[in-house]
Amino acid sequence: MKYQFLWTPLIILLALFGAANSGQASKIYIDIDSPTFLQFPIAVRDFPQKGEGQVETADLGIALPDQIKKYLKMTGLFNPLDRRSFLETGGASPAEQIRFSDWAAIGADYLLTGAITISPSEIACEVRLSDVVRGNALLHKRYLSPRPDLRALARAVTSDILLTLTGDEGDFNTRIAFVAKNGPEADIHAISYDGEDIVKLTSHRSIITSPRWSPDGQYLAFTSYRHGRPEVYLHHLKTGKEKRISSHEGLNLSGGFSPDSRNLLLTLSKDSNEEIYVLELDSMRLKRLTYNYSIDVSPAWSPCGKKIAFVSNRSGSPQIFIMDADGNNVRRITFEGNYNTSPAWSPRGGKIAFEGSINRQFQIFTVDEEGEHLTQLTFDDANNEYPSWSPSGRQIVYGSRSGSKSRICIIGSNGQQMRILKESGSPSVMPAWSPRMNP
Repeated sequence: MKYQFLWTPLIILLALFGAANSGQASKIYIDIDSPTFLQFPIAVRDFPQKGEGQVETADLGIALPDQIKKYLKMTGLFNPLDRRSFLETGGASPAEQIRFSDWAAIGADYLLTGAITISPSEIACEVRLSDVVRGNALLHKRYLSPRPDLRALARAVTSDILLTLTGDEGDFNTRIAFVAKNGPEADIHAISYDGEDIVKLTSHRSIITSPRWSPDGQYLAFTSYRHGRPEVYLHHLKTGKEKRISSHEGLNLSGGFSPDSRNLLLTLSKDSNEEIYVLELDSMRLKRLTYNYSIDVSPAWSPCGKKIAFVSNRSGSPQIFIMDADGNNVRRITFEGNYNTSPAWSPRGGKIAFEGSINRQFQIFTVDEEGEHLTQLTFDDANNEYPSWSPSGRQIVYGSRSGSKSRICIIGSNGQQMRILKESGSPSVMPAWSPRMNP
């Protein structure tokens, strides 16, 4: 199968207009992990539009701000205000005088204004993000698009808003891989951050488990029963070419990549017991890391590459453990509950998400690497499994099963702002969040 893994081929040229960068110092980071966190209210005005309009771009001055508001809401950080609450009506270009008192009166902390110019060959969009309290511009930028791709343009603007206010561009240019089942057959699909553009990545039509992205965005590792037994494959996302990299006797399960994408963790039973190994992908050299009579599975590298989280039943039930990258200094970090598995390390470091059984259902938890600050994130009646962090470390994707419904959900790392990314009657499981990719 040949598949080229690219986002919409929109080229956006960004030109900085002498932004008031000094205003960024007021709010560089937003702590959404705080129990007192409240979403930041932001007003997004309609953009006045001029130039040669076409049918598909006639309402861009309304549709683009609406799409930006949609993306802002997805981050869980912002509360876009309803335009019906605005005291000022109509559009306003970034160059026009802003009456900040009117926006403060409706409770806005930030205001986004913009203007669109349409020509036969391109669309130009100029935006200004203002701090309503201080009355100054935090961001002033111009975007050029060779064709009216609404979503890509909105992602670019929203990423810059997030970067300006938090110091991080967010998760807009990412995708989420998942295993889609159809009876006894399954394959890996991918979906964009906004729930659009579902694509099929593999054509194995077999049992498939454990999709894992390489941090450089080039590969997807997974386990497939394509030839009747579990084997690990490496799928090149640009060319679609696949390579079978682990086919030992017994169990072959894919784990996480090292931060430099040069090594892959595996669970193998070739020595009669499930143990954790590391495979050097260039040389295909294999090194065993665990030596224990119990089962050791589900290894995941820390973002610094110095530690590995994994699951073991050496304490009597499946629990989360941490060891050094060479297999030394093993220690247990979960002590509550009798079944904890699927560890996923936050890209910010320090925190590990996992699924744990409580009241006969699985829920999503986080714990720090010292085994402290255990936090339950999900509380519904579904089985919530296979957590995976976004590149920003601010959100977690997981699979949710309840009755005949199968969902892929995203939740804030503080347990707030859950949204359903995908819902279907057939199982969609084992979501894995990609690294950031070029738009």
